[in-house]
Amino acid sequence: MTQQQSLTSQNGISAIEWRDGQLRLLDQRHLPARELWQEPDSAEEVSRAIRDMVVRGAPAIGIAAAYGLVLDAQAGRDLDGAYTSLASSRPTAVNLHWALARMQGVEQSPAALLVEAEAIHAEDLRQNRRMGDLGAALFDTPVGVLTHCNTGALATGGYGTALGVIRSANRDGRLREVYAGETRPWMQGARLTAWELIKEGIAARLIADSAAASLMRTGHIDWVIVGADRIASNGDVANKIGTYALAVLARHHRLRFMVVAPSGTIDMQMPSGDVIPIEQRSEEELLIGAPEGARAYNPVFDVTPAELVDVLVTERGVVMQPNTEKMTALMA
Repeated sequence: MTQQQSLTSQNGISAIEWRDGQLRLLDQRHLPARELWQEPDSAEEVSRAIRDMVVRGAPAIGIAAAYGLVLDAQAGRDLDGAYTSLASSRPTAVNLHWALARMQGVEQSPAALLVEAEAIHAEDLRQNRRMGDLGAALFDTPVGVLTHCNTGALATGGYGTALGVIRSANRDGRLREVYAGETRPWMQGARLTAWELIKEGIAARLIADSAAASLMRTGHIDWVIVGADRIASNGDVANKIGTYALAVLARHHRLRFMVVAPSGTIDMQMPSGDVIPIEQRSEEELLIGAPEGARAYNPVFDVTPAELVDVLVTERGVVMQPNTEKMTALMA
C-alpha cells in the first residue's frame, strides 16, 4: 500500500488523490449533486483547476500545487514556468506559496518532488487531527457551533481545520449542535460543509448568511469556528468573505470566536491584515438574477482584526487573544 492509498483509506472524504503517477482532483463545483473527478496532466492544468475552484481551501490548494509540479517534472517540462503559473493561481492563500517554497527546496527530480508532495499531504492530515483535538479540548460542556464556508476534508489534506475541531468535538461528546452558513456566492457551506456533515453523520442545520445575528441572539450557539487563508504576524486573519461580520456579531453577543489553521497559513512577513492581498473575482458570480447593467463588488476574502479573535488553534499549540508578541513566540 502506498502512502497516498494509506492516507485515503484513513480518511472517509478525500478531494486530492495521487495514484499510479496520476493526480486526481474531486471537482467541487459539482457537489453535492455529482462526484466528478478531474485528472490534470500538467502544472498549468492544476493552476487552472485552482483558479476555477475545482479545488479550493488554502491547505488543499497548496497540496494540489505540489502535485502539479510533480506532473511537469515527470513530463520533463520547464519547472520555472510551472512554479510561476501555480504561484499566480490564487493570491490570498499563503499555503500555496508555502508549499511551492518547500518544493523548491528539494532536488528538482520527479522522485524527490513526489516524496516532498506526499510529505506535505501527509503532514497536513496529521496537523488537522492534532488541531481538531486541541480545539475540542477547549469545550468543557457540549457546545453549539456556527461555522462558515467549508473547512473540512474537502479544503485540506483530510479531516479539516475548523470542521476538524467540530469532528473531534462530536467524537468526544462535546458537540451539541452545528449551524453552517450558506456562504455566498459559491455556497460552500450549503454545498460542501452540509455534504461533509451528512456523510459524517453529524446533525447540522443550514442558515442563510444573513440569519447569523438572529441565530446568535437565540442562545443556541456558544462558538463561531472558522478557518483561515492567511494570518498576519499580528494575528489578523484573512478568510472567506463574511468572516469579519461573524466576528463582529460574535463579540456583540458575547460568543467566543475561534480560528483554526496550520502554521503554514501564518505569514510572519505580513505585518498586519491591512496589507494582505484580497482577491477580487468576477462580478458575474454575483449578478445571477440581477438586471442587465447591474454592477457588483465581489471580494473573496475579508480581514478579521486580531482583537476579535478569542482563540487561534494551530498544530503548534493554542494562542489566546493573538497579538504580535504571541504570534512571534508561536512561530519561533
